[in-house]
Amino acid sequence: MMKTLKKIGSQVIVLTGATSGVGLITARKAAVLGAKLVLVARGEDALHKLAEELREHGTEVITVTADVGKHEDVAQIAQSAIERFGGFDTWVNNAGVTIFGRHDDVPLEDHRRLFETNYWGVVHGSLAAVAHLRQNGGAIINMGSESCDCPLPLQSSYVASQHAIKGFTDTLRLELEQEKAPVSVTLIKAAGLDTPIVTHAKNFLHVEPKQASPLYDPSMAAEAILFAAEHPRRDLFVGASAKAFSAAAYYAPHTFDRFMRRFMGRAQQTDMPAGPRDDNTLHAAGNSLVERTGDRRALKSCPYTASTRHPILTTALVVGASAAMAALMRHRRG
Repeated sequence: MMKTLKKIGSQVIVLTGATSGVGLITARKAAVLGAKLVLVARGEDALHKLAEELREHGTEVITVTADVGKHEDVAQIAQSAIERFGGFDTWVNNAGVTIFGRHDDVPLEDHRRLFETNYWGVVHGSLAAVAHLRQNGGAIINMGSESCDCPLPLQSSYVASQHAIKGFTDTLRLELEQEKAPVSVTLIKAAGLDTPIVTHAKNFLHVEPKQASPLYDPSMAAEAILFAAEHPRRDLFVGASAKAFSAAAYYAPHTFDRFMRRFMGRAQQTDMPAGPRDDNTLHAAGNSLVERTGDRRALKSCPYTASTRHPILTTALVVGASAAMAALMRHRRG
């Protein structure tokens, strides 16, 4: 069945992880475009502050304080959207956390908690969305990362959750296509973004962690989400390095592993001693409305990311990016 999606200004959008990083930017951009919003996060105070901000500019918005790792909480999100707006058109699964540390240094309870948010949050949200959209049509957009396709040392739980998100999302899309449901399912694969994800992370390293370069402005991811809400796409890469890493991991896995083994461990570590381990949002909510950390390395634009809306140009840039990544790995190996 043909998937016809509404313009953002005519949509009701459910957005999880709405009070930080990509989710916060997406909420503000969608509000400017006239969308009605169902904002979801664990932090009640931050949700209320954001809702008040958006209402001052005329946006119709409701908030739902929920832990996406709990099925009953997510069911309440859908019910609240239906009661207030009569339904929804797009559901964005954006909530996510990470942990820094070697696989055997991270307690099993923390591995599981991360999966509750990252993977089960996507599953719970997608199933709630499908139950409504199967009859009414619309879009499900799952926020992933470049780690959907490649390994990353010191973040084993996060990488595993991203692979799981990809597997579930791709299978969900396939099954909905089999039944000809009018639902677009998009996976966003983002490179490193200048969001508070590191400051929110639980850290088992002896030093403070950081994201490896290159970094991109998170507004690119927000724009990709809103584009997918209007235009059916299978997946969208945000940041040329995300596509290059994916291609290199697929076409040259052994070379890529050597590159990651040699450089990516130290690229995620600073020289600063680690702060208090309990200062994280793995198990508890954060309540600050922060879009970016202000990292000066973050790139404000990316021709490849802009080109993903134009398939022919994208193909040309992918070939160039993959060749550049292969050349870089050969250079560093030499």
